[in-house]
Amino acid sequence: MKKHASLRKKYLCKAQILPITFREDMKVADLVESFSCSGAFNAGRLAEACKLFLKMVEEDTTIALTLSGAMTPAGLGGTVISMMERGLIDFIISTGANLYHDLHFAIGLPIHQGDFRVDDSELFKAGIERIYDIFITDEVLLETDAFLQQVIEDAGTDRVLSTAEFHYMLGKAILEKCPYPEHSLVAHAARYDVPIFTSSPGDSSIGMNLAAKKLTQKNGNITIDSDLDVLQTTAIVYNSKKNGALAIGGGSPKNFYMQTQPTLSQIFGFDSKGHDYFVQITTDSPQWGGLSGATPREAISWGKMCEKETQNHVVVYCDATIAMPILTAYILSSKQKRNPKRLYTKLPEFVSTMKKHVENLQKNNPLSPKM
Repeated sequence: MKKHASLRKKYLCKAQILPITFREDMKVADLVESFSCSGAFNAGRLAEACKLFLKMVEEDTTIALTLSGAMTPAGLGGTVISMMERGLIDFIISTGANLYHDLHFAIGLPIHQGDFRVDDSELFKAGIERIYDIFITDEVLLETDAFLQQVIEDAGTDRVLSTAEFHYMLGKAILEKCPYPEHSLVAHAARYDVPIFTSSPGDSSIGMNLAAKKLTQKNGNITIDSDLDVLQTTAIVYNSKKNGALAIGGGSPKNFYMQTQPTLSQIFGFDSKGHDYFVQITTDSPQWGGLSGATPREAISWGKMCEKETQNHVVVYCDATIAMPILTAYILSSKQKRNPKRLYTKLPEFVSTMKKHVENLQKNNPLSPKM
């Protein structure tokens, strides 16, 4: 049967797959390049992700890191620190758990390798908490809580803050008071003015401690206003020429980033084109209909992603504790480095600019959404 030549040309345009050749002196960058040649399954997607992230850096894209679950107890905070030191991450949206457990390292409290094949009733009796195969003792949690509560007390009078403002204050306290700030991503974020947002501020031990101080503290309290987070993250995206994200896992942090584009278009009435780039490392599948499994292609239908002729998004279906270190090592081997954007210092200016443009849009277009 005669084959359709034009279709063959269309679909057989990439390089031929060859067996991977291993060497004793092979580096991570060599391994990723070999994945590019093999091109198959998620090894190929990881190679795509590495190169797409480099493209984001080369085009001076404003890059967000969204971090779900509890990756810092597994040591992945070090990958984030390395990226921030080279100006490769401009702002972060994280679960509170990642930021809380990050504090243990700064204070110098031990987190132990454990095992998931254990009797959890015995762990409870021993005062040991388990995160899969990671063990944390009651004492570590209580000492971390005490540090957090002291930071809250030292803040003094009543203050209404976004989570970025609170985490910046927390990072400064780590730099000043903790013996090992070099191990803390929260401290490095404060040092490089990288804003850290939490999409669910009450859903962690940090939120629990903030709530506890409201109950007992008499000299003023901190109130977290998550509406400010929506405005500040949207303002960052609005004031950036190009936007992209590296999403570790999915969940609320991922959507909190993705929703900035519908906020601009659907709520404020701007002509927003969607995010320029998106890289996700996840184990969630799209067919269950959950948000964590929602692909960037699906996000195009919501105006969250810009559709381009060239591939501008990739999903790597892999355990992040495997893929994230490989991606980080590959990026660092490229010697890419940028001056920090220091977005935290620009938040008031960004929100003010966006507000003026929203007001002008409403004034000049009576059909625009009204806030």
